[in-house]
Amino acid sequence: MKYLFALFCVCSIPVLAQQNAVQKGFAIPPDSTKLSMYWYWMSDNISEEGVKKDLASMAALGIGRAFIGNIGYNENEVPYGKVKLFSDEWWKITRTAIRTAGEKGIEIGLFNSPGWSQSGGPWIKPAASMRYLAGEEVTVKGPQQLSLALKEAGKDFQDVVVLAYPAPAEDLLVAANFKTGETFIDLELPQENTARSLILYMKGRFRAEAELQVKEGNSYRSITTFLVDRTNPSDNVGFRPFAPFSVSFAPVKGKSFRLLLKNNSKEGLTAVHLLKAPRIERYEEKQLSKMFQQPLPLWNEYQWPQHPTATDTVLTIPASQVKDITQYFGKDGILRWNVPAGNWIITRYGMLTTGVKNAPASKEGAGLEVDKINRVPMQYHYDAFVGKVRSSIPANERSSLKWVVADSYETGSQNWTDDMAQSFKEQYGYDPLPWLPVLSGRVVGSADQSDRFLWDLRRLVADRVAYEYVAGLRDISHKDGMRLWLENYGHWGFPSEFLKYGGQADEVGGEFWNEGTLGNIECRAASSAAHIYGKNRVAAESFTAGGQAYVRYPALLKKRGDWSFTEGINHTLLHVFIHQPYEDRNPGVNVGFGTEFNRKNTWFYQGRAFVDYLRRCNFILQQGKPVNDIAYFIGEDAPKMTGIRNPELPHGYSYDYINAEVILQRLSVKDGWFVLPDGVRYRLLVLPELETMRPELLKKLFALAKQGGVILGPAPKRSPSLQDFPRADAQIKKLADEMWKLPNVLTGKRMEEALSFVHLLPDVRGIKEQILYTHRTAKDADYYFLSNQSDTTVNFSPTFRMEGKQPELWDAVTGKIRDLPSFDLKFKGITVPLTLEAYESVFIVFRKPPVLPQTGRKNFPQPQTLQELKGPWQVKFDSTYTFNTLTDWSQHADERIKNFSGTAYYNTTFSATPGKERYYINLGPVMVMAKVKLNGKDLGTLWTAPWKIDVTEALKKGENKLEVEVVNTWVNGLIGDSKLPVKERKYRANVNPYKPESKYQSAGLLGPVKLESTPY
Repeated sequence: MKYLFALFCVCSIPVLAQQNAVQKGFAIPPDSTKLSMYWYWMSDNISEEGVKKDLASMAALGIGRAFIGNIGYNENEVPYGKVKLFSDEWWKITRTAIRTAGEKGIEIGLFNSPGWSQSGGPWIKPAASMRYLAGEEVTVKGPQQLSLALKEAGKDFQDVVVLAYPAPAEDLLVAANFKTGETFIDLELPQENTARSLILYMKGRFRAEAELQVKEGNSYRSITTFLVDRTNPSDNVGFRPFAPFSVSFAPVKGKSFRLLLKNNSKEGLTAVHLLKAPRIERYEEKQLSKMFQQPLPLWNEYQWPQHPTATDTVLTIPASQVKDITQYFGKDGILRWNVPAGNWIITRYGMLTTGVKNAPASKEGAGLEVDKINRVPMQYHYDAFVGKVRSSIPANERSSLKWVVADSYETGSQNWTDDMAQSFKEQYGYDPLPWLPVLSGRVVGSADQSDRFLWDLRRLVADRVAYEYVAGLRDISHKDGMRLWLENYGHWGFPSEFLKYGGQADEVGGEFWNEGTLGNIECRAASSAAHIYGKNRVAAESFTAGGQAYVRYPALLKKRGDWSFTEGINHTLLHVFIHQPYEDRNPGVNVGFGTEFNRKNTWFYQGRAFVDYLRRCNFILQQGKPVNDIAYFIGEDAPKMTGIRNPELPHGYSYDYINAEVILQRLSVKDGWFVLPDGVRYRLLVLPELETMRPELLKKLFALAKQGGVILGPAPKRSPSLQDFPRADAQIKKLADEMWKLPNVLTGKRMEEALSFVHLLPDVRGIKEQILYTHRTAKDADYYFLSNQSDTTVNFSPTFRMEGKQPELWDAVTGKIRDLPSFDLKFKGITVPLTLEAYESVFIVFRKPPVLPQTGRKNFPQPQTLQELKGPWQVKFDSTYTFNTLTDWSQHADERIKNFSGTAYYNTTFSATPGKERYYINLGPVMVMAKVKLNGKDLGTLWTAPWKIDVTEALKKGENKLEVEVVNTWVNGLIGDSKLPVKERKYRANVNPYKPESKYQSAGLLGPVKLESTPY
């Protein structure tokens, strides 16, 4: 027994040491938890002294990384300054910033090009830019000895191949023009014929809810309905802004057809063609020439129904008859070819630049975006900007330069590059060139085969964006000792697969806006990529926002920040610190986006308390591994920016998304759990409602199932790819028939049934819908983070999936820890009564043996009010005032107080007779932050509910002096300033929406202020 006790003690030493280190780090977050920050240098408004002061203020706030973005913005919002990008002064200031950051212990990252998106500049020529395939068709009749000049499809055309193929039978049934304002178009044929497709041509923005009908007798029957949308012509959502819109349908005979156009845009549509031959439905979208036009493409946006089968082969193109006649095409642009008998279509295919430029950038820094599917030009791009900055600074001054930054992808797609045909052959085992006529909507082989070719093209583009662009930039950065930080999604024209894309970065980041829905899919996208690719730290561009200048403050930010933690984020990057070059301007340089995390904002320095909160949360959420019980497979189709949860998880469980690459290369099964090499594990793998899967992946899933892994989802019916067609389809059918006979491969079941099958209880049972959570597990402890996302107090008693441990409450606002005396040890669970005030959050930690629950003691005893501190209060603004009662500054009769922005100093005295309890000053609601001192002792800053602070160590018998420094926002000061004549105004902000009639923001110490005791 002594031996066992001694062994227990020896083995416990490392565990106890680790627990003590975590506890210490929670109280005083280590340097490794310092936050990151976007540092925007706006529109040539920069100064050497300004960057020094910016960096000093960042260091004071607890910032460990600053990512410099040279942004050239709309001059109507941010007038341009005098220090032009790449001028001698710009180089000098950049060197100063990087040197000073090293002195302050701050790491610097450089956005890899001017602007925040994406990777380009004036050094990128068309031949190194993002490109797409284009070609103009010419029809010739043989036999003849042809000598014909073939036109280039556009400027800076780069030849790829010249193809010829037999012209399908004439298929245009009728063409009709659109007249402005029409709500329907009649398509009258000379005689009855069979229609199979419809194409709409546009020259401007157009949108309509469309329905194609055929006349049968005296009425019209619906053939198909569809939404045509060409309302976003930006080149970052497609290199053909008004690409034709194609619709395919099963053969329909008729003489009179009608196209209804409900809620249409009145103009933009030019012509409609009804065709006898099939066309590939949405062929422009399927080749990425027109992409999803809104910021949040959901899981199914690049999925289309299986194409109707064409039975009349005279209307299609046999792949075997597509001829490569490039050898007959001369450098003089003349095709000299002996044309066989019949009608032939000839196309000179080549690459054109998409024309997308890096943005938003000043004219000195703007240029074409570099090729995203070929790493060869990437070295040149890197050398022209990041490499040039690095090499311009002596080695002993650039120690801070650690990161290359790639923000969210916003530059659209491309579909070809220099070695594309060879890469295609290597990946899929067949030559893509005979299939290129599909890009004009024509059916090669069959409609199904043509769709499969387009699927392969999109998948290859997605893979190459990840491995040529992201991995290419990463590898180049590594050569210079730098690392790549990347956001793994894109709001405009994202062409890759978010998990594989993020997996190639050194550190992956998400994003969320403080208001609205942007971020709702991005944070889980980032955390899933990090978890499945073995990256512990998951960043997020945090508190991005639009409009409402200066209105935000930490209490308003907390809810969304806490939400991000429950999505898997564990490193906060603040958006945004706008560089402040002018000391004579307040509030200074600002923009119409972001939260003003800069040294000229009123609450910036008091915001250190908020930063400390974020750092504590980040620190704990980086411990151990995430506990996410379910892995949702996202499917193999691309592009892909998010996954889908179908069936949805019940509340109390969490999940990651997983992709084919990780399943194939990193996933195994152990003791019934799917496990990754880094220790992350899942109890259940869920397949989406798709009919397609490639054989290689299905073989791996079959192997995992045979090892005991439980899989929920439908059996695939075919491969989506043309690779190894049709044998691959037969393989899929054979494998699926065998695999879905296994008892642990489930289909047609609700999620609750599947969870019951694997005997998996919720990680947190009895948790209310307004409470979100996340869970990290380490060798020595389990850490649950719970956030009340509502504006009311919530009382609840969750049961944690833990056994034999003492629950503790770790308060990240204060850094304090206490045992929770009331809990119930259950079978496979510990029930803990909890109370969370509005938007409050806590960590519930299990790390030590339980102390027997103490009868009668509550986890959250009701505080006792000992006295209300009614004042009078001496309050110092620019002058000192006496407040007999606490008053909202915005309601004060004195205009100087009503229009005040900044810090005011309250003080009062009160008498107390402290005993042995814990004592608190409860300030009541504060607008917006308050630093508290009692008897000269600094007790900290209050910035969120419950607005009270522990004063036990400072409270004394007799008279006590309470001092409260209250800061509000710039809003009221800007409103008051707007009432003055222009020449008398003292404030200057280039984005200032405030006018005399604007609504004032509540401000000050609102009270009531109370002295309370709590029997903890």
